[in-house]
Amino acid sequence: MTVNIIEIKRKNAIFDVLFFQYKTPRLTDREFLYIYDMKRLFIISALLLLNAGLQAKVTLPSVFGDNMVIQQKKDVVFWGTADAGKKVTVKPSWTKSMYLVDTESDGSWFLRITTPEAGGPYSITFSDGKDKTVLNNVLLGEVWFCSGQSNMEMPMRGFSGQPVEGASDIIMSAKPSTPIRICTVPYKASAAELKTCECKWLENTPEAVSNTSATAYFFALKLHEVLGVPVGLLISDKGGSPIEAWMNRETLRLEFKGEFDFTHLDTGVLPKQRQHHKPCVLYNGQVAALEPFTFHGMIWYQGETNIGRPEQYTRLMASYVRMMRYRFKCPDAPFYYVQIAPYNYKSDDPASAAYLREAQEAALALIPNSGMACTIDIGEYGTIHPCKKKEVGYRLAYLALQEEFGMNSIEAKSPAFESVEFKDGKAVVTLSHTEKGLSPIGRDLVGFELAGEDKVFHKATARSDNHKLTVSSPDVPEPVAVRYCFSNMCEGTVFNNFGIPVLPFRSDKW
Repeated sequence: MTVNIIEIKRKNAIFDVLFFQYKTPRLTDREFLYIYDMKRLFIISALLLLNAGLQAKVTLPSVFGDNMVIQQKKDVVFWGTADAGKKVTVKPSWTKSMYLVDTESDGSWFLRITTPEAGGPYSITFSDGKDKTVLNNVLLGEVWFCSGQSNMEMPMRGFSGQPVEGASDIIMSAKPSTPIRICTVPYKASAAELKTCECKWLENTPEAVSNTSATAYFFALKLHEVLGVPVGLLISDKGGSPIEAWMNRETLRLEFKGEFDFTHLDTGVLPKQRQHHKPCVLYNGQVAALEPFTFHGMIWYQGETNIGRPEQYTRLMASYVRMMRYRFKCPDAPFYYVQIAPYNYKSDDPASAAYLREAQEAALALIPNSGMACTIDIGEYGTIHPCKKKEVGYRLAYLALQEEFGMNSIEAKSPAFESVEFKDGKAVVTLSHTEKGLSPIGRDLVGFELAGEDKVFHKATARSDNHKLTVSSPDVPEPVAVRYCFSNMCEGTVFNNFGIPVLPFRSDKW
């Protein structure tokens, strides 16, 4: 499909025509054509188009609305419907340019508009030549897609009996003048890909913040505080959902042959209970209708429901990100995610969650432009929903600020296991990302285990010499393997010099 988009600029009676060639998977072949010899004929034609009376009002997906944030400094996608075979004009108030696009035979239209740097508020007028649709109070800034299961879903007001630490102050301090805008997609499981969904952009009011994902909101709060630009959160989440529920059928069918059952998609019948556990149903109901909305990057907090399938989960994560980048036409979009927190999982395997955390770390090597926020220090024994969501959101923001915005004054990445040397009855562990040292120093650190040739692990303690860890135990005189926080419930005790926790690790593969 070829979409001709006319960008009209009146300057010395000359108009610029901008052509885009729209191809799957993304727009390519951008070229500018300047028309001089035929300028008089073109001016007349353009004016006729602008004054033509058309029949159908321009309609937009619900993800476009008043109060929204549009991604700054990017070729942003706009789409909708109008009368078939006619012209739609788009006029953003941040520019003197006007854009015209032809509708297809089904009335659909699609175009990209290059946006300037952050600012606002603006309006955008869409017209079919007769009626107008106007978006008001629009900001340009940073837009991030936020998804996952219940720890992403957990609102600032918390769940029953499970609060978010510091929430009262955040909620009561929320003001519409703070340019953070929120759009949350309601829960919808579907056997078929939906073309529409109902969502609404909200201003930064106490009521809106109270019901917003705490992790996502703290992420936005830090981005806005540091960058000084508006931040938009497009949130789509569901508690208890496995990652495969957020993926489309095509991806799972091609890349995971025989690993998933699609009967519910073929019959169109979902079970009455736990519908959101089925493959593809949340992608169909809560993601497909948003494509190809333009955002800067993605944050992701999910994994608890996939415990027990660590090897598959690493592959699923890499595949999920490829799918999202393809479907949203953003091949370089950053992807930052959260390593699941410690919790007393009712599992026969005391390390089932540790294997999933290990799988999440392994995905870093498979996903370009990605980062992982560690939460090994903020888990809770009695709830799977830790209250310290500020730490989670901030750590995601630190990664984005360092990797995307070049703020290298801190080390946002967690120190990770690199190697171990066993000598003199001790394990000397070397970690990455320790340029500024490890902390704390001068005291015994817990959460470590050592094993000898019998493969039986015993509690051990470690000391930091600022850059390495020396681990020892009186019960293991000749260690051959070392582990750190490699269990379902544990508490991280070692950090880099900026308070970023060391990732859990094991030197063995037993």
